[in-house]
Amino acid sequence: MMLSGQLFPQSKKNSSRYHMDDLTSISKMAKNIAAYLPTDDRKIIVVCIGTDRSTGDSLGPLVGTKINERFQHDINVYGTLQDPVHAKNLAETLDHIRANDPDSFIIGVDACLGRSTSVGMMTVGEGPVRPGIAVKKQLPAVGDIHITGIVNVSGFMEMMVLQNTRLSLVMKMADMISRSIVYSTRLRNINEKDSRTSIN
Repeated sequence: MMLSGQLFPQSKKNSSRYHMDDLTSISKMAKNIAAYLPTDDRKIIVVCIGTDRSTGDSLGPLVGTKINERFQHDINVYGTLQDPVHAKNLAETLDHIRANDPDSFIIGVDACLGRSTSVGMMTVGEGPVRPGIAVKKQLPAVGDIHITGIVNVSGFMEMMVLQNTRLSLVMKMADMISRSIVYSTRLRNINEKDSRTSIN
């Protein structure tokens, strides 16, 4: 089994954090994501990294599945429970995206581990997510921006920790992240319409 949870080593510069128990997190995250999205007609691709074989590492595939269930045709999703993007096929998936949509804007989504006080936090930030670090994997960085969810505590036996993460936590976080991504693209569409109206 190939896991892809990460320890989130990126700098916290240009990133924001939201807690899953804050009822305003979805709208705040959506507005933050929308601020990063391109204002032109570039395709939005969400690469949801993880596997359905590990509870903690299923955050990404759950997000991808939930986005598709909302019938968002303006969002292209790679990584669902049915067709996950994980360590074995991540590089191939990115090559496919570069070949077919070289100008696309990519949002990388992944689970991560952190301090006990940070479990339940979701991060939106500039730059790619770096999957695989928690399980000592050298995998490609993913995304123009990243969204991560801290699903459990890092520091000891990370593979076991990911496998023993509470499903209820992961499900709630996946719902919030997927809803915020969908909402962000709607905000982007509204902004594009307002921009065209002001020009005309």
